Amino acid sequence: MKTAIIIPARYGSSRLEGKPLIKVSGKPIIQWVYEKAQMVKSADMIIVATDDERIFDCVKSFGGDVEMTSTEHKCGSDRIREVVDRHPEIGFVVNLQGDEPMIKPESVEEVIKNVKFDDNADISTLIRVIEDEDEINNPNLVKCVTDVNGYALYFSRSKIPYERNTGVATFYGHLGVYGYKREALIRMTELAQTPLEKTESLEQLRALENGMKIKTSIVDFVPVGIDTAEDLEKFKQLVS
Repeated sequence: MKTAIIIPARYGSSRLEGKPLIKVSGKPIIQWVYEKAQMVKSADMIIVATDDERIFDCVKSFGGDVEMTSTEHKCGSDRIREVVDRHPEIGFVVNLQGDEPMIKPESVEEVIKNVKFDDNADISTLIRVIEDEDEINNPNLVKCVTDVNGYALYFSRSKIPYERNTGVATFYGHLGVYGYKREALIRMTELAQTPLEKTESLEQLRALENGMKIKTSIVDFVPVGIDTAEDLEKFKQLVS
């Protein structure tokens, strides 16, 4: 049973169109992400999943593996599922976003370890400690609370937990990297959207509402996701 990192990448973006192909220091962003994935020693396969021929051709040009997928998919999980269906040898899969060029390979290793060797985990993901009040209250930064064994209890765009007593809770922000057991990914993509998922617009709540277990690991880095022109400038400054 092989472990695959699949990188969903699409051209259209309301805030930064064509971002996988934007070059920074001579390399498109999708290549930055792909090369970080290549540093993950636990991965047997790395595949970019796209519905755009421009991205397909770009990945081919730097020697990467890429597969075309349907234009009808509404989320990255469905796009990844299409690729996994073609590869019965894939037993574990990481959903690595195509706009995270500064992801740490060792953090992806942690995602793989948790989903591969924890029999109770259907899915795995990453969280980080947040202390800044602006981050804690920012609805664009998803928060997570876990049980004593590190399994997610809930994800929310709101500040959770509510502080009736201050100075007790540790707040965690969620990093959108997921690992799946093959059967968990298949089940997840076949389930209907759930009320909490629709309310918060968070796909992982579908898994929790259906009794699936999500194992978390705490990491100590702040991701540089590229969603806007401002994010792109920050990445360029980091590279330079």
